[in-house]
Amino acid sequence: MTSFGTWVHTTIFGRKVGSDEFGNRYYASSKAKLYGRERRWVIYNGRVEASKVPPEWHAWLHQTVDAPLSEAAAQPKEWQLEHLPNLTGTNNAYVPEGSDLAGGVPADGGGVKSWRP
Repeated sequence: MTSFGTWVHTTIFGRKVGSDEFGNRYYASSKAKLYGRERRWVIYNGRVEASKVPPEWHAWLHQTVDAPLSEAAAQPKEWQLEHLPNLTGTNNAYVPEGSDLAGGVPADGGGVKSWRP
C-alpha cells in the first residue's frame, strides 16, 4: 500500500516507465538528476515485499542497466521456475528437521544432548 506522501511525490515528480507481471509499477524522476543519476522507484501492488521485484527490474532500479525492461527480457526462460515470494513468517516457511515447529525430534532420534566431560 502506498503512503499518501509517496503518492503525492510520484504524481508530481514521477514518470511511469513500466510495470511487471505482479502489477508493480516502476517510476523514474521527471526532474533534474541527483548526483548525476536519475531517481528510480517502485510502487508495489499489494503488500510491500522486495522479493516481488523481478531480476530485470531490480537491475534497472539499481542503475545496472540504463534502458527499462523490454518485453523480450520479461519473458521467462524455459529453465526458470515460477517466482516464489519470501515465505519467512508464514505457514509455508521452511522448517528444518528437528525444529520444535517440525515436531522436535530429528529422524535419527538425536535431538539436543548436554555435553558431559
